Amino acid sequence: MESMPWHEQVSVDAEDDLTIDRLSLAAPLLGATGWIDGLARLVEFDLSGSGAEAAAQAQARLAQTLQEMFAPLGFNLRRIAPAGAMGQDGAAPPGHATVSLVAARRTGRPVCSIHLPLCIAAPEPGWTRPPHALTRRGSRLYGCGTRRGQGAVAALWAALRAADAVGLPLRFDPVLLFTPDDQTGAALRQLCDRGEVRGHFLSLGGIAAPRIWSGSPGLLTVALRVGGAPDAKGALPVLARLAELRRRRTGILPGAEEDGTSPEGGLSVVSVGMQADEDGPPRCQVVVQHRLTPDEGGEAVLEELRAAMAGLGGEGCHVECHVLRHLPAASAPEDGAHAARWRHALSWGFGFAPAAFRRTRDEEGSALGFVQQAGVQEILVSGLTRPGQRQAPVDEFTTVEDVESLARSILAYLADAPEQRLDLG
Repeated sequence: MESMPWHEQVSVDAEDDLTIDRLSLAAPLLGATGWIDGLARLVEFDLSGSGAEAAAQAQARLAQTLQEMFAPLGFNLRRIAPAGAMGQDGAAPPGHATVSLVAARRTGRPVCSIHLPLCIAAPEPGWTRPPHALTRRGSRLYGCGTRRGQGAVAALWAALRAADAVGLPLRFDPVLLFTPDDQTGAALRQLCDRGEVRGHFLSLGGIAAPRIWSGSPGLLTVALRVGGAPDAKGALPVLARLAELRRRRTGILPGAEEDGTSPEGGLSVVSVGMQADEDGPPRCQVVVQHRLTPDEGGEAVLEELRAAMAGLGGEGCHVECHVLRHLPAASAPEDGAHAARWRHALSWGFGFAPAAFRRTRDEEGSALGFVQQAGVQEILVSGLTRPGQRQAPVDEFTTVEDVESLARSILAYLADAPEQRLDLG
């Protein structure tokens, strides 16, 4: 049997030795927990919202499946509807397609909030296998969400079942946060606003690599919709104002360089074109994106955009600003009391060499910034997507080895066992 990293540390505590023995017993049981069958159940649900009734049924079945998986492990599952969709009693309407789910069990130990962003995107054309049926070819497991949230749920479930089977005590009380994985982060933001995120935060929607997630810039995406312009030429005065605003801002942003660029902040044009309008003919639309430094607020930047566009009425058009996405910055999420333990667990689970770990930033913005806004500073990240793999590919797959490696990492991290200090230099 492979030696656990904690064996390298001498313990004089009989309870610690017993816990290590149980941890060593639990790890080989991961493959016998039935997690592949559990993953097959999760993959079969089409949560893309293609048809209200079908989506509602899929959501209800998903909630029932998660209840059946986690209730025997002592978790109580609650449904939380999006803001504005709550009933008068605060309960979620049954079968709502974007309901989030929270599962918790409380023993009085410190809380670890574990985020599981579930794939809700419709499969792209070109699949050669049924996207909502788990297909196994050798060690590969094909299906929607297999290397995203659904696969991560299977890994977590395997870890918790193995721990339960051998009576392995946990260091933390896990709070499981199941949310739809969308581009806005609205579901995670709602859970943060409601106080559902506590303790420290572990996201299982990341990369399967020796990486230390070190944050992301804030991101504000705004649609500038031009009225009074019959074609895309209406974007020209808008683009001129944006160029003027960008020149002005690069001179005042902290850390601006001599060439007028900033290390983080910046305004860019994403797209220009005609957009269908329900109330009339198509309108010219310019979509802009602004990367926010940690010192910038999205509301202040939005007001600057509105002020820059306000004078265009004299040129025969008016501009409306619509926020499409606003993700706050995440700063130094790796600075916390649990980061070394998580890296230690990943080293054992995946076989990563301690010296291989590198810090990495998400330059496209991340919904995890909402977690820090809620007062939870420390954010740990891993997952099943390998470096270079697309997040939503045709014929998406994970492997048995990767799921069980993530499960081993989770098991080692959650176990109430002594740890050895990991120094990455």
